[in-house]
Amino acid sequence: MPLIQTLSPHLADLIAAGEVVERPASVVKELLENAIDAGASAVIVELRGGGMSLIRVSDNGCGIAPEELPTAFLRHATSKLRAEEDLSAIGTLGFRGEALAAIAAVSHIEIASRRRGGETGARLCLNAGVPGAVEEYGCPEGTAIFVRDLFFNTPARMKFMKKDSAEAAAAAAVVQQTALSHPRISFKLLRDGAEQLYTPGDGKLLSAIYAALGRDFALSLLEAAGRDGPVVAEGYVTKSLQCRGTRSMQHFFVNGRYVKSPLLAAALEEGYKNQMMKGKFPGCVLHLSLPLNEVDVNVHPAKTVVKFLRERAVFDVVYHTVRSALERGGEAPAPDRARNMLPGVSLPAAEKPPVLPEKKEGFYRTMTAGEFRAASAPSAGGRPLGSAPARPAPPPSPAPDAGAGRSGTPGGDLGRFCDIAPVDSGPMVLPLPVPARRYAMAQEAEAKANGPEKAAEAAAQERDMDTEAGRLSCQETLTPEEAPWRIAGEVLRTYIVAEDNEGNVWLIDKHAAHERINFDRLKAMAGPVMGQQLLAPEAVALGPREYAVLLERLPLLNEFGFSAEDFGNGTILCRTCPAELEVSGIAPALEEIAAELLRTGRADPKAARDAILHTMACKAAIKAGMTSDEKELRVLVDKVQRGEIQFCPHGRPVRVKLSGYELEKMFKRA
Repeated sequence: MPLIQTLSPHLADLIAAGEVVERPASVVKELLENAIDAGASAVIVELRGGGMSLIRVSDNGCGIAPEELPTAFLRHATSKLRAEEDLSAIGTLGFRGEALAAIAAVSHIEIASRRRGGETGARLCLNAGVPGAVEEYGCPEGTAIFVRDLFFNTPARMKFMKKDSAEAAAAAAVVQQTALSHPRISFKLLRDGAEQLYTPGDGKLLSAIYAALGRDFALSLLEAAGRDGPVVAEGYVTKSLQCRGTRSMQHFFVNGRYVKSPLLAAALEEGYKNQMMKGKFPGCVLHLSLPLNEVDVNVHPAKTVVKFLRERAVFDVVYHTVRSALERGGEAPAPDRARNMLPGVSLPAAEKPPVLPEKKEGFYRTMTAGEFRAASAPSAGGRPLGSAPARPAPPPSPAPDAGAGRSGTPGGDLGRFCDIAPVDSGPMVLPLPVPARRYAMAQEAEAKANGPEKAAEAAAQERDMDTEAGRLSCQETLTPEEAPWRIAGEVLRTYIVAEDNEGNVWLIDKHAAHERINFDRLKAMAGPVMGQQLLAPEAVALGPREYAVLLERLPLLNEFGFSAEDFGNGTILCRTCPAELEVSGIAPALEEIAAELLRTGRADPKAARDAILHTMACKAAIKAGMTSDEKELRVLVDKVQRGEIQFCPHGRPVRVKLSGYELEKMFKRA
């Protein structure tokens, strides 16, 4: 049996560092919390190489005395706790005294600090946790910490680091959250020498939201405030119509500390019940204030998880605060003014709705290829079949000039592409493209020149082509006479009702079926997905984690038609998107792709590709509630009933079977 022995101090420090310092963002978080606890009103964060090369955090707080600098880097050395009773009422962000020791154990660190009112400051350098001598140093009031070569002595941790862009994005997310938690403090973020974030520190939460999360998100917010005794909730929530596809824009703070709380998220979303589209999630920046002894922050090493003494009271405060904000600031549709006016009073002319022209029946008509050829070929009477009867010729018009159409028809350049038929009370003439008309005339001329044998041969070739086209179309979709099932209709604009020859009734989810068709087709494509160039690039604002994971996967997005680049401040600029995707669906698609990558596909490239294909297939599919054409339903039913499709890409069933016996049991017939 191995002997039990005490770990060396250096190894113990490395283990502790693994719990506290996970990545550069963890270092930024710990140093920002120390700056806030020191009473700073302005903080500057600088990153180089994603934070792996350099992290510098400077503040104008109270500073550290020269004789206390070595003590600050000892484990469990802190100025924030004095007695056991202090643990039940923690009002500072940091309290364990492990952050500086853990950071120093895995980096080269330098600290320069000057107390308020002090004449000079002091400087201390540490190498892998080993301190040097304290030196007198000239510096402004406050503290500046330089962290260089993070994880230089722990290669096992180094290999798990991501690209510099992803690590920098994660660190920027920490600065954003901290800026939202303390709007009275001015925060500045510099990334490789360029300014990425600046908050004014004027004490207004909306100013911090505008600077950290962007203009569009700030303009979509409603002010919210409420309280129940000592529990107070205040901040901003999104309007009902501005909800997003993920929970990435939900920011909760408890006594100035950023937290992740399923309880608070559930209370927020319950407040939006019956006022939000299905599949959407509200955003918020909500601050909760409650007595320090009613919240426990010492339950997680990262201090992002808390426990509440009175969970029901906290839930109720958030719920009612959200409900009242939506009721006060909800945008109800404008009432019909004409309906509420007194009799005999009409709207001004400028406000009258425009009068739409009457819809002309038969303006468009659908025809088969054979009917089109028959209508295109000139008949014995000298006009296309199915056209309007002949009428007296109009007065001769002047000869067309150089800008007129080649056919001499009215309409100028339009005459180059189609014949314009006169309009009368008879049926409308289908416009005939000039290439088709010229082809028909060439066929007729060739038939006259080569004799009836050539004409018969050409007709036989056309019949063969029609037969081949019909055969190919029958491979894709069975005709109603051949199919062993019948479409009975559609219910709720979502489910297709079909009946087979064995007396079974099938309910088919048209969205799930179409989604699976799209997914299989995209996955079977050998080349990259075809993209469409956008007239104006689409700027997509994302949550911190979603922003970081998409930056890490930009080459993968490019393979699937998304040409995107980093736009800074949590925004990705999309220049192209898949050809099947509408522009309005770009932002929801990228949000869902990021959520899927965070959930399943960060390490496995195959899972990442499948996540992207799932989202693209879903966004391009027929949506529940849409009106579908009978031919569309026929294609879906044929593929499902032939067994080509059984489940959607997410694993949900596409169809449900009800036998005749089960139906008879429902009606007490069996």
